[in-house]
Amino acid sequence: MAIDYTKRPKASAPAPAAGGAAGPSEGGAPVSLSKVTLTKSTPSVSLTKRGATGGQLRVNLQWSTGAQPVKRGLFSRGGSGAIDLDLACLWEFTDGSKGVVQALGNAFSAPGYGPPIIHLDGDDRSGSVAGGENMFIDLSRVAEIRRILVFTFIYEGVPNWASADGIVTLFPASGPEIEVRLDEPDPQARTCVIAMLENRGGDLVVNREMRYIRGGQSDVDRAYGWGMQWARGSK
Repeated sequence: MAIDYTKRPKASAPAPAAGGAAGPSEGGAPVSLSKVTLTKSTPSVSLTKRGATGGQLRVNLQWSTGAQPVKRGLFSRGGSGAIDLDLACLWEFTDGSKGVVQALGNAFSAPGYGPPIIHLDGDDRSGSVAGGENMFIDLSRVAEIRRILVFTFIYEGVPNWASADGIVTLFPASGPEIEVRLDEPDPQARTCVIAMLENRGGDLVVNREMRYIRGGQSDVDRAYGWGMQWARGSK
């Protein structure tokens, strides 16, 4: 079919925004055929309304390590070592059980009946584009999920979120990926709460949190009222 390049689009048909965004979605987040970016002004999206529940949701964390490695422990201060971020989550199921999934303490999965609803595939130190860290959530079992709070913390290296240039991307089994950038750093914080997945009467909603906390997992717990007991761990 021939195309007449002399024809101009009608003035009443606005051009799409830069980056492929087509305007706000029903859940308020910018829409792209391939990506949804959660921001301050558009902080949430419903996976249920997008038909993205069912199958495995992959949560991927990538970052830049920065300087050459200098071995440091949790909550250490000073120095110029490379940054090692750990992906983690607090979880609470509808049966009242709750816990944490993280490499620290070898808590790589959420226990329960049958296969774990949540599991972490490993502990990556590079943060590279080819890998990073991945957490998998079984969305075929949404009815068992009350809430899941996804966060990351600096296990090694000085608190330098700007240098880390972290990005978390959620990959549903179907539909566009969901992206949250760690772009509002607090130079004194060692933990960043990224997103909350919450079951609201059968509607699974992802809400951008982007809350920097000057502490570790127990401080995240207190901030969100999880009510768990904590002890120092290692990996």
